[in-house]
Amino acid sequence: MSRAETFRALHHGGTPLVLPNAWDPVSARIVAEAGFAAVATSSGATARVLGYDDGELTPPAEMFAAIARIVRAVDVPVTADLEAGYGLAPQELVDRLLDTGAVGCNLEDSTGSGLTDLTRQADYLADVRAAAGADLVVNARIDTFLSGGTVADAIERGRAYRRAGADCVYPILAPLDVIAELKSGIGGPLNAHAAPDGPTPDELAAEGATRISYGTSLHKVVMAGFRDYLSTLKPPG
Repeated sequence: MSRAETFRALHHGGTPLVLPNAWDPVSARIVAEAGFAAVATSSGATARVLGYDDGELTPPAEMFAAIARIVRAVDVPVTADLEAGYGLAPQELVDRLLDTGAVGCNLEDSTGSGLTDLTRQADYLADVRAAAGADLVVNARIDTFLSGGTVADAIERGRAYRRAGADCVYPILAPLDVIAELKSGIGGPLNAHAAPDGPTPDELAAEGATRISYGTSLHKVVMAGFRDYLSTLKPPG
């Protein structure tokens, strides 16, 4: 099996695929060495390591170079968070990502101006799928819960994205008590969002989550620990 096929199969196993998001080669190696089957990048954390912030502010060339360094650092499949695609045409996005060695991508359906039109986003995902064939596992993020949307809104988008060829959908920050409804209403693999302060992978899995990721939350915890430790090193006075 190719790495993409191996990664895709992990979405259909008996246990959820847990992806603690990494942001550089060191964090990626730690994830892989801990025994996780794949590595997912966090675009927000990677952007901050590169000196930018979240929200498609990182030049695409720098983001793709960072992804390539992460891929080279580990022996497990890597899927990359590409925000909303950086304004790149689907073929260019796919070509540049495949050049890094990554086997998957996460694409979100909102920008600074709000949610992307549903039809437009579904068409974009369909074009990405056509350009990638089976070589990329496409995770379609659904941002309705970031903008006050409803479960019905998320289900409508999820179904459209699945029809467009997405392998998995990701209703980010969906409340724990609606995960089962989303899973049933959309069908197929569903990515849910975990965090160190909850919900936990076990809780999300019990509601039907197939894939579980952490976004920027782990990077925030690590940086907070670093900040706290530095405070102990200050000279007296």
